[in-house]
Amino acid sequence: MRSGEQPGRAVLRRSVRGQARRVGLGAALGCVHQLGEALVPVLIGVVIDQAVAGQDAGRLALWLAVLAVMYVALSWSFRLGARAGERGAEEAAHTLRLAIVRRVLDARGGAEEGRLPGELANVATEDAKRVGAVNMALMSGIWAVAGITVSAVWLLLTSVPLGLIVLLGTPVLLWLGHLLSKPLERRSEAEQDRAAHASGVAADLVAGLRVLKGLGAQQAAVERYRRTSRASLAATLRAARAESWQTGLVLALTGGFIALIALVGGRLALEGSLTLGQLVSAVGLALFLLGPLETFAWVNAELAQGRASAARVAEVLAAAPAVVGGGDPVPDPVRGELRLRGVRLGGTDGVDLDVPAGRLTGIAVTDPASAEALLRCLGRETDPESGSVELDGVPLTRLDPAELRAAVLVAAHDAVLFDGSLAANVAPGTEPWSGPAADGPRDGTAQEARDGATDPRTERAMAAAHADEVARSLPHGVATGVGEGGRSLSGGQRQRVLLARALRAGAPVLVVHDPTTAVDAVTEARVAEGLRELRRGRTTVVVTNSPALLAVADRVVLLDGGRIGAEGTHAELVRADAIYRTAVLT
Repeated sequence: MRSGEQPGRAVLRRSVRGQARRVGLGAALGCVHQLGEALVPVLIGVVIDQAVAGQDAGRLALWLAVLAVMYVALSWSFRLGARAGERGAEEAAHTLRLAIVRRVLDARGGAEEGRLPGELANVATEDAKRVGAVNMALMSGIWAVAGITVSAVWLLLTSVPLGLIVLLGTPVLLWLGHLLSKPLERRSEAEQDRAAHASGVAADLVAGLRVLKGLGAQQAAVERYRRTSRASLAATLRAARAESWQTGLVLALTGGFIALIALVGGRLALEGSLTLGQLVSAVGLALFLLGPLETFAWVNAELAQGRASAARVAEVLAAAPAVVGGGDPVPDPVRGELRLRGVRLGGTDGVDLDVPAGRLTGIAVTDPASAEALLRCLGRETDPESGSVELDGVPLTRLDPAELRAAVLVAAHDAVLFDGSLAANVAPGTEPWSGPAADGPRDGTAQEARDGATDPRTERAMAAAHADEVARSLPHGVATGVGEGGRSLSGGQRQRVLLARALRAGAPVLVVHDPTTAVDAVTEARVAEGLRELRRGRTTVVVTNSPALLAVADRVVLLDGGRIGAEGTHAELVRADAIYRTAVLT
């Protein structure tokens, strides 16, 4: 095990141990149930010896009443025990899901590195469920041990040879079952890996469906998913074959074990060492043992799959953060002055840049990679390879990432909308209800009123981004559902809603990247004026090559070849710098 996985393993152990009390209760009730199950064939043997063989109707009625009470106790103990075990399994899985989501949403990032979103969803659902099921498996294993122990004790008291067969044979069967579960564990891990990858590819393709259609690449995308799905299917079939072999072999071994008990018991009865009732009890216990031994086979399979899933969960929980350090609070109040010194990362090559507080600064680029690297540094998604980025004179590496993100909001060009109403997307988390809005006409209920309500802050942001025009064009205004990823909106409409969301947040420092690439020229000019007016007096950085947006900036910086190439107003740079003209006007 890699040392980096230790924190993840600790969370796994806590999720299982956290249900110890509930699993313990379930195990105790299950042991009562197993005790009763094992006593049923014993009582039947007593009935045969004391009532049937002696033809005593009174004793027969008495023992039948005892059996009836026993079955009532069996029913309730199993029901309550199984309920406690299932609840323990579900709550352990829920605890793990929360831990995975917290890790994925951690401001320091890193959990998503090298993983598609669908893969993370698979880990948080299927793998967490399998690990949670370990609680039920452990409880069932305790039940099985209790049942075998009771059977072995009674057989020892009745016949030493029969008791010894159970006591010596059961550990051998368990050891063989453990060996047989090894191939299942390996193949189960491969199955989950392939299934997670297939889920990730499917989610990726669905998210990019419009682009694929535009490029005419649907067939290539379908073929890619077909290959991935076939690989997942092959891994699933291999795991299923391993599970069937393990189950079949364990059942065969168990059947031979029970046959041996019945054979020895029958021989002892013929020799007179056992009464007829004791023989019936011995055979009944041998048949009863089939249940606990099958349970052990199931427990082995569940533990094998649980271990495979636990390794994947631990890998996500123990993922190294993308950025390290930083626990200081942001300056209070935030003036909003940004300073970059010698920043090198990706497409940037020693950038020195000062962004004055309270001003609108435009940044034009000749290489999109430079813009991406700059945005990642400003949002502290990645720390620069060398150099530093400061907010109000404090290096970002010293600041708490969560507080930093609230102070410096980087609105990426490829941000997504959520399934819900337009209002809920512009002001997420502020409405009483933010689920999917209805697509058809509604009857003016209180639900619709909540769904369509907007506060003055939201209205100002929507007006500045001209997203209010988008709302007026929709059948139910801001209460209209936009669909998953905003698929019911055009590209320009989505951009205006995304910009409205960024403006509505009201961060002291706002960095936006190409917010109007899909908007017509007239609307773009109006959006530029609205952005400037709403953000007046607060630090705003617009990374774009749009002349309309750069024209309203107080100052424009050209990032050329990963370095600062020129500075000035948009008009000055258009007149004096040929590289700027080429980047912005062509």
